[in-house]
Amino acid sequence: MKLTLKTAAALALATAIPASAFAADAWYPYPAEEVTPAFSTDGETSAVTYTPLEKAEKPWNICVSFPHMKDAYWLGVDYGVADEAKRLGVKMNLVEAGGYTELNKQIGQIEDCVSSGADAVIIGAISYEGLNNVVAEVAGKGIPVIDVINGMSSPDLAAKSLVSFRTMGYSTGKYLADKHPAGSEPVKVGWFPGPAGAGWVEAAHAGFMDAVKGSAVEVLEPRFGDTGKEAQLKLVEDVLQANPDVRYLAGTAVTAEAAQGLIRERGLKGKVDLLAFYMTPGVYTGIKRGFILAAPADSMVVQGRIAMDQAVRILEGKDYIKHVGPKIFVVDPSNINDTARENILPPEGYKPVFSVD
Repeated sequence: MKLTLKTAAALALATAIPASAFAADAWYPYPAEEVTPAFSTDGETSAVTYTPLEKAEKPWNICVSFPHMKDAYWLGVDYGVADEAKRLGVKMNLVEAGGYTELNKQIGQIEDCVSSGADAVIIGAISYEGLNNVVAEVAGKGIPVIDVINGMSSPDLAAKSLVSFRTMGYSTGKYLADKHPAGSEPVKVGWFPGPAGAGWVEAAHAGFMDAVKGSAVEVLEPRFGDTGKEAQLKLVEDVLQANPDVRYLAGTAVTAEAAQGLIRERGLKGKVDLLAFYMTPGVYTGIKRGFILAAPADSMVVQGRIAMDQAVRILEGKDYIKHVGPKIFVVDPSNINDTARENILPPEGYKPVFSVD
């Protein structure tokens, strides 16, 4: 297994190679982080360079289960698993449950997938704990289960390919804290973490608040709310009205995307900058056009690729990293043209792929 500790030089190379330098099948080696002990929520992370297998030994049948395929985020993960299945020479069958309310449907789809002959299962989970019984059932049959993107608490998982939303929030807060360190002129930030109570929102919120501690960044009262465009726009309008001296608006990708027009209409471009704590095509385009300042990328395409590689390695009895995710890095105008878009977002015009033969 070609996994080596990353030197500073290797990191610089990996994050600065322009997209044009990559062949379609050469997304690797990729800067990543291993978590030890594996599956711990507060484990140590160490830098690794992830290099997948060149080819699978046989055309394994890999089942993939997603919460839905309604947005560009899960389209990106789909692109990762499907393209990597093709590259490795394995079969893939992907099912999607239709939304985060459809836990029972996801469980049924996984059971059907396994009964139709899956050798391994990759799951983007609807629920952190709600799939533990089906994971135990599947693992009990000797079929490895890989946790991708969302996270599950099951002790019966074989591997995890994901990043921490706490780190995503922290990266966004640190970007601001570095621009406005302690002792510099204080700046006010409106903060829109998303729907209250959602695990990923609470994690991002905790990371963001931790990162700005001790800096000149003053975070206004957090505005929690649904990630619908209208709901976020209303929250943004409220903050702008109550705080005419606000310097930044940071929050979900929907917040940043929705606020662009409002900032333009009110002549606030350059006076109020926007940040998102995760990447979408809309945020990427906003950064390109100069309407959004920055957002961390969790390379969801690569998370999908790594999960597929983990599945094949486990089936073939090869060494693998149990808990790993792409290195999170902040994209802003200084590096967006040197960031390989196809690693962090689905290709433009990409249509869902549900099977690979």
